[in-house]
Amino acid sequence: MTNENEYRPGLEELAQHYKAILSLLGEDPTREGLQKTPLRVAKAMQTLTRGYYQDPKEVLTQALFEEKYNQMVIVKDIDFFSMCEHHMLPFYGKAHVAYIPNGRITGLSKIARVVNIYSHRLQVQERMTQQIKECIQETLQPLGVMVVIEARHMCMQMRGVEKQNSITTTSDFCGAFNQAKTRQEFMNLIRG
Repeated sequence: MTNENEYRPGLEELAQHYKAILSLLGEDPTREGLQKTPLRVAKAMQTLTRGYYQDPKEVLTQALFEEKYNQMVIVKDIDFFSMCEHHMLPFYGKAHVAYIPNGRITGLSKIARVVNIYSHRLQVQERMTQQIKECIQETLQPLGVMVVIEARHMCMQMRGVEKQNSITTTSDFCGAFNQAKTRQEFMNLIRG
């Protein structure tokens, strides 16, 4: 999907499934307020899962530059929205990403785009954290990468344990970030 307003093949079939789901829930999908709901939901789901059809490594290499800078580069407070693969309910929050270049840098917006691509898939926060780190490490081959994600999960807030104020934090790191001092510097900078 190149344009966010374009939809993938299977949209009508997906809408038919949502129409059946409405019936199974006890609703009348022919009721005025619900007549267009199956198609709306199908479009929304295709938008929310567009990350399956995007290549995050390609995004990073679209703006790759030779640069001798070898200190920490941080893009913090990257807002994201994702869908939990267990309940298909949203989880959302902020991602903080750092890397230490090794002769090459990428455009700063590309880091945020990588977060968007992985968040626009059915996910668990733990795997999303690892995928972002691995993508940057494999593509840029920096001296180190660290990712911290803080998120609220609607599957914990709306159902189940129903804890509205809980936040889940995950992290993953490699290379230079294996040193506690470097990790601490990153944490201090994102908290600052």
